[in-house]
Formats: sequence, C-alpha cells, structure tokens
Amino acid sequence: MTYLETMKLDEIKTIGIVGAGQMGRGISQVCATAGYEVLLVDVAEPPLTEAVSTIRAGLERAVERGSLTGHQAGEVLALIHPLGQLDCLQDVQVVIEAVPENLGLKQELFAQLSRICLPQAVLASNTSSISITKLGAASGRPDRVIGLHFMNPAPVMKLVEVVRGLETSERTTHLALGLAKRLGKIPVLAKDVPGFIVNRVLIPMINEAVFTLEEGVASAEDIDLAMTTGANHPMGPLALADRIGLDTVLAICDVLYQDLGDPKFRPCPVLRRYVEAGWLGRKSGRGFYVYEGRNERQETINSQS
Repeated sequence: MTYLETMKLDEIKTIGIVGAGQMGRGISQVCATAGYEVLLVDVAEPPLTEAVSTIRAGLERAVERGSLTGHQAGEVLALIHPLGQLDCLQDVQVVIEAVPENLGLKQELFAQLSRICLPQAVLASNTSSISITKLGAASGRPDRVIGLHFMNPAPVMKLVEVVRGLETSERTTHLALGLAKRLGKIPVLAKDVPGFIVNRVLIPMINEAVFTLEEGVASAEDIDLAMTTGANHPMGPLALADRIGLDTVLAICDVLYQDLGDPKFRPCPVLRRYVEAGWLGRKSGRGFYVYEGRNERQETINSQS
C-alpha cells in the first residue's frame, strides 16, 4: 500500500503553488486563508514581489470592510512564502500549477515536478482547457495528477472544477474534492474534455460577442449592457473577457477549436489581432475597454471589495 493510498486530508499542511501571476497569487491567498502553509514559486523575482504586494493590499481591503481582523490578515500573509526555485517543493504533498496556458510549458513543468517532488505527492493543474491526461503522461505519475481549476478572481469565486484525467485515481480525486471544500470552495467534477464545464459553455459565448462587435451589430458597451440587463449576467461578455485576459481567452478558443474540430469554436479574428497588439484587457490597460491609470493589481484589489 502506497503512502498516497493512506494519505488523509488532515495530513496536508503545506501546499506548493507554481506561478505568481494573477491566478497563482489568488490561489495562494485562498490556501493561506484556509490555514495552509504556502510555498509560492516563480522563476522571476518581479512577479513574486508584485504577488505579495497584491495579496497584502487585498487583505487590507478585507480588514477595512470587516471580513478579517488585522491579526487574521497578518496570519494569512505570514503563511505565504515567495520562493524562486522549484527545488523548495521537494517535501510538499500537494502542488498546484498556475503557469500560463501553454501545453508545452505545462508538460515540461510537470516532468520537472515529478523529478523534484515526493513520489506520493499529488500534482494539480489550474489549467482552464488543457488536457489533464496529457499532463499526467508528462509527469510519469498520471494516477496522481488532477485538475483544480479555480475561477478568477480566486479569493472571491466559489467554484472549483475538479478534472479527472484518464488515469487519475479515485483516491486522488477524493483528496482533491476534499481539499477544495477545505478551501471554502464548491467543487464540481468534470471529465477531461476540452474546456471542461465552464469554458466549454463560456468561451463560445465570449467569442460570439466578439464576432457581434466585429460585424458592427452593436458597440461593446451595448453588447455588455444587453447581456447584463437582458440575460441577468453579472458582467457582460466583453468586460469579462478583459478581466480573464484576452490572451487566455484566445488560448482556450484555440484549444477548443483544435481539439474538437468544430467551427463554432473558431476564434474571432478581432480577438487574435487584439492579442497580437498587446491589448490583453485589464492587465495591460486596454482590451475591449480602456483602463487608463489602472493596472492588474488595482483591478484585483477592487474585485475583492
């Protein structure tokens, strides 16, 4: 009997997060808020510095609105340790990958993590569209690889998609479901198909909104207003695309189109041109809307208020 087969949720004390971008920092805050020690790893120093600053600012806002005390906010921040080397993850029991949505990059990372981490460690991916089965194969431990797809912004959104690869074990699945609940999230179990549940439905809607804009049916503002007031969506599809990041939306569109082969998933040319121009949405200051004087850090803080 392997350690994985006897591992209990209560034995997990430290969680490794790889990638200090918007999702990595959000997941780190969620894990630390739940009382877990967090090793936040990124190969570059600036993202780590910005991640700590953004998390601190978000916690300060939480104190201001009364959802946390100053002492609690300090305890959460103290549990997050920014680090620059993957080797620091050698003793953790769970690692959550949150690097950019690129198959080759993620496969290389999972191969590295498999060499570094304990044989019994569970490796999870926050991917929004890439095959967990492919990542499991790259790791050499497919029974211990699973998807944990947090919604953006992770500290606010309640849903986590738990995605089973072809060879993900039942024990790994149960552990992931239990961990998501411990983090205060609502887990849903999905098969390993392109886009899983949320993006299989959401991304085609966003893409169609971009086509609607390209064809001159209406302005971006009116398209979003129609969906917020006519379909009761909390945010219009173009504003939501700006929040997600147009590069991420395009990457998911490409995965859906390539893997499913259905023309309904073909990315709108305007979406691709915006990404090529560096108009990535809120994080770059411009997408379907212009965010003058605002940056990703401020938007993340605002989303937590």
